Amino acid sequence: MLTILRELVWQLHLELPKNNLVVWTGGNLSARDPETGYVVIKPSGVKYEQLQPEDMVILNVNGEIIEGELKPSSDAASHLYIYRQRPDVYGVVHTHSPYATAFAALGKPIPVYLTAHADEFGGPIPCGGFALIGGEEIGKVVIEAIGTSPAVLLKNHGVFTLGPSPEAALKAAVMVEDVARTVFFALQIGTPDEIPAELVARLHQRYTNVYGQQ
Repeated sequence: MLTILRELVWQLHLELPKNNLVVWTGGNLSARDPETGYVVIKPSGVKYEQLQPEDMVILNVNGEIIEGELKPSSDAASHLYIYRQRPDVYGVVHTHSPYATAFAALGKPIPVYLTAHADEFGGPIPCGGFALIGGEEIGKVVIEAIGTSPAVLLKNHGVFTLGPSPEAALKAAVMVEDVARTVFFALQIGTPDEIPAELVARLHQRYTNVYGQQ
């Protein structure tokens, strides 16, 4: 079932360690099938290099296993909560990428100091509160805190990104860490100036509607 989507989710998972967003078995990525509404997610506690497409677990949005021999990710309930609340979302990524998670450890959002940040996110990357792992609690914090951003930090935990596709959610996760790394370096030198909100909006509009091959 969902052979093509399982293959895609497996391939995108391999991008997480490749981009230094996760270590060992941490982090996860899921995708929602637009036709069935089923969600494909990785199994819990399996090393990335050992994953195969057939290991991916298929769930319905209520958490019932439709297909798969392995236990789904421990964050599955939160992914499913997000999908139930956000019908526009078809991809969710969770990482503990180090620079972004350093801001999360402090409970600090990331202000817009960089044009690349404005382009991709259109505003500050917010930070939500603390929630325990294993149920829907993290998903609830994500929905409460993320606003219109594709990314949110979770206090003392890590990063969640959402997208209209799993590829878009993955791109947001890569860009969060890239922005956080540069901002971290800048803060070692001094205090950068924030880009005014009206200029952030203009940059984001251009990037969204003009940049690239439209």
